[in-house]
Amino acid sequence: MIPAFKELGDPQAPWEVWFLHGILGSGNNWRGMALKLCERDPRWKAVLVDLRNHGDSVGARPPHDLAACADDLWTLAGQRSGPPRMLVGHSFGGKVALTLAEQARALGATGPGGISQLWVLDASPAPWAGQPEQDAEVVAVMQALQAIPLPMASREQLSATLMAQGFSRSLALWMTTNLKREGQGYGWRFDLDACREMIADYFRADLWEVIEHPPAGLRIDLVRAGRNPRWTEAELRRLRELAAEGTIGFHTLQDAGHWVHADDPEGVLGLLLG
Repeated sequence: MIPAFKELGDPQAPWEVWFLHGILGSGNNWRGMALKLCERDPRWKAVLVDLRNHGDSVGARPPHDLAACADDLWTLAGQRSGPPRMLVGHSFGGKVALTLAEQARALGATGPGGISQLWVLDASPAPWAGQPEQDAEVVAVMQALQAIPLPMASREQLSATLMAQGFSRSLALWMTTNLKREGQGYGWRFDLDACREMIADYFRADLWEVIEHPPAGLRIDLVRAGRNPRWTEAELRRLRELAAEGTIGFHTLQDAGHWVHADDPEGVLGLLLG
């Protein structure tokens, strides 16, 4: 499928960056960041992509996994002037970006004329070390959403329901941005069942090979949220070793939680423009 997207910045700008959101999000999550990037460096134009089963990217056929998301992006590239110069992927979108990079290796689509920079924001390349159905907050959120009858009367109903179940106010308010008007009430801007398939593939995926042996001409930088406790010491040690060897870039935003663009937008922007 051709994913839905929005363009920001000067259409004639020479460089293009695509922003890939996390699970249960949409391209619009990155609108503020993309606007600032284009304003501060007019050489960039931005594309905010709605990954399959999110936002306005509806009707995708299964399977719903990282490879299918990457295939969608190649389809989008075919409708434009080719792949972007830079990819920025957050969380689930980070592993989509790594999957795309591995495919780009085989196509020779990295370096000059292709993808030359890839940013992975708070997504480890490793498969999930624990039990996702027990440990991952996103799975707990999905389970809570599954139990909420649709349509909802108001956005306030959703936030109140989630906070009553112990979720933070910031997460509950963010989830209200993923509602759309349906008749007299509200429904989701994502396909919840398909998202469960997508996040399961995210947990399974092992993408260390792309990190340890980046495609020629592609610079990969990973950014860790300092307040995200899910990173293991083994992962951090491995990434620091690779960074010391010059294989990748590895950065930590100490005061940011998983939603790095909300917690430390200037820190993220500084890295992207650096």
